[in-house]
Amino acid sequence: MRGSDFSALSAFVMIVQERSFRRAAARIGLSPSALSRTIRDLEERLGARLLNRTTRSVAPTEAGRDLYDRLVPAFNDIDGAIEVVRTASHRPSGTVRLNLPKLAADLVLAPALGRFARSYPDVHLELVIDDGLTNVIAAGFDAGIRPGERVERDMVAVRVTPDLRTAIVGSPDYLTSRPPLHTPRDLKDHNCINYRFAASGALFRWPFARNGEALDVVVEGPLTLNDTDLIRAAAVNGAGLACTLEGSVADDLAAGRLVRVLEDWCQSFPGFFLYYPGRRQMQPALRVLIDALRVGKA
Repeated sequence: MRGSDFSALSAFVMIVQERSFRRAAARIGLSPSALSRTIRDLEERLGARLLNRTTRSVAPTEAGRDLYDRLVPAFNDIDGAIEVVRTASHRPSGTVRLNLPKLAADLVLAPALGRFARSYPDVHLELVIDDGLTNVIAAGFDAGIRPGERVERDMVAVRVTPDLRTAIVGSPDYLTSRPPLHTPRDLKDHNCINYRFAASGALFRWPFARNGEALDVVVEGPLTLNDTDLIRAAAVNGAGLACTLEGSVADDLAAGRLVRVLEDWCQSFPGFFLYYPGRRQMQPALRVLIDALRVGKA
């Protein structure tokens, strides 16, 4: 195989994964027109059309999908072999840009930052707190952390928390002045502290499930916030009920500043995962971060 063939095949894989000539060209460092010519030349040499192009999208043909499915494992093997050689002789260094929600920062990153900085002084972490659903790769991040059900397709996902569970909480003073709650439908009689996603503007729907019945409840109340620390503080100070992660309010529950309600309706979910594109050669700095955060690490 000629060097030009390898470059063209690598460009083809990038286009399929990005679903865009423009984004793939930016990643490779070519103009979109030059990248388009590269793919046309590759298709002529192979005698097969690999991509269906429209003004809005790019998708592989059947032949293109077959070629992609064979190329990706081969390229991963090549990247892995190169990385073994590189990491054997270099101490991890460089910058890792990580996009993650506030709750993940509190639960996953905050406890590990001191130990990680001492172990890898040449690695610079740039953490961007983002409770939206930013396309982290298109935005130039090396990896992201999201709840398991929110991880983007075609990504490699590594578990960084065990299963998590939601908690509905309020202050003792607030709860003594309000009617008791037996089911999520009783929330209509309570002040609930809403969370609004900054990116989409949508309100978070409180999730409940019990005995095969599942409910996603839109709640009402005097406060709508987009910061989880403010929501916890508002609940502690008697503003109403909050829906959060039980790990985020464990100290408040233990100290009696908050009380749980509807606990039998609060179910576990898969927790947080760090994810990154498998196509990308993994830099040593990202590898050691993953190893430090992976569930099961001391």
